[in-house]
Amino acid sequence: MLSGKPKRDPLGNGLDEFDRKILERLQRNAAETNAELAEHIGLSPSPCLRRVHRLHEEGPIRRTVALLDPQALGLRLNIFTIISLERQNEASLKAFEAAVVDLPEVIECYLITGSDADYLLHMVLPDLPTYRQFLLDHITGIPGIARIRSSYALDQIKYTTSLPLKYIQ
Repeated sequence: MLSGKPKRDPLGNGLDEFDRKILERLQRNAAETNAELAEHIGLSPSPCLRRVHRLHEEGPIRRTVALLDPQALGLRLNIFTIISLERQNEASLKAFEAAVVDLPEVIECYLITGSDADYLLHMVLPDLPTYRQFLLDHITGIPGIARIRSSYALDQIKYTTSLPLKYIQ
């Protein structure tokens, strides 16, 4: 067990060393029981559970989910598409975002800068013919798109959902 009073976060986000240890463990395995978690971080179960609830309520933990294996589910194609819009005004940006936000194939969408691009989409699909049809059915018809450039991943070298918590020390 850690001794003494936990050191508070100098960045002012209200996280101490116990909170960081909780976050580190949960982002690796959110199915760990509270008793296991408490033992590993050096707290008794009740205060540990209170901290986990607080981390959910205050926002560092958005939600707890199961991470599915896209390959095992037949979603073998990772497509990265760069979208350039004709105009970059507020209305054009909002219209594009509204058009893609509910598409389940789009697992990430970023507003970006540089290289004549406005958005980067990450999509998962089973194969190229399905991607082609998805592009025709859902992307090319969005008003205001000037250019679409896509690449697909040959191999996934690294994938993680774990954040580098060393920066919140």
